[in-house]
Amino acid sequence: MKYIGLLSDTHGFLDPKVFQYFEACDEIWHAGDVGNEEILTRLEFFKPLKAVYGNIDGGIIKRVLPEDLIFECEGMKIFMTHIGGVPGKYNARVKKVIQEMKPDIFICGHSHILKVISDPVFRPLLYLNPGAAGVHGFHHVRTLLRFRIDKGKLSDMQVIELGKRSMVE
Repeated sequence: MKYIGLLSDTHGFLDPKVFQYFEACDEIWHAGDVGNEEILTRLEFFKPLKAVYGNIDGGIIKRVLPEDLIFECEGMKIFMTHIGGVPGKYNARVKKVIQEMKPDIFICGHSHILKVISDPVFRPLLYLNPGAAGVHGFHHVRTLLRFRIDKGKLSDMQVIELGKRSMVE
C-alpha cells in the first residue's frame, strides 16, 4: 500500500502546512508549475518525489523533470503531465497517450481547479487535478489531495484546503 500526497501549481510558494499534511505519506507527486528549484529540493528531501515540469518552469526544473511521467503504483498505471485538459476535452497529445497507454489514473494541473472525476469515455480512467497549492493564479482556495493506492484500488481520497490564496497563515 502507498499513501500519496498530490499537489500542483506551487508557482514558487510552498506552504509549510504541506509538510504536516503529507507527513504520513509514502510519496509526493507534483503535477507541474513547481516554480523554483528550492521547492523541488525541499520536497525531494522530505519524501520520495515524482514530478513533471509545467509551463512556467524553466531552467534547471525543465532540465531535470520530464513533461510526462507514466509509471506503475501498487498495480495501477499512472499518467501525469501538467497541461492535459479535462475529460471530454483533453488536448490531442494527451488524448493520444491515454488511448495508447490506457492508464488507470490521469493526473494533471494547470487549470488551478480541483477536480476528481471518472472519465465517462475512457472508463475506468480516474481524472485527478489537485488544484493549486500556491498563491499565484485566479483560484480562491489553495488545495492538495491525499489518497491511498493498494492492490489496484484507490481509496481514502481527501481534499485538503490550505486556506485562501490571498491569505497565507
